[in-house]
Amino acid sequence: MSKAHPLDLKKFMDKKHIQGILWGFDPLMNLVIDKCVETATSGQQNNIGMVVITIMLEALECV
Repeated sequence: MSKAHPLDLKKFMDKKHIQGILWGFDPLMNLVIDKCVETATSGQQNNIGMVVITIMLEALECV
């Protein structure tokens, strides 16, 4: 079984954010957001449509 490598999200901090309509979610906090608009720190906005955000958790030790 292959191991997933953690993403380095620090490079994305304070860069841009998205806004949209929460269309769906599940108990694991996976999100579906529709009509997303990406806003840069400069104020520029880009329509990016539907975004699916998935959450992946991995235990570092057996419990």
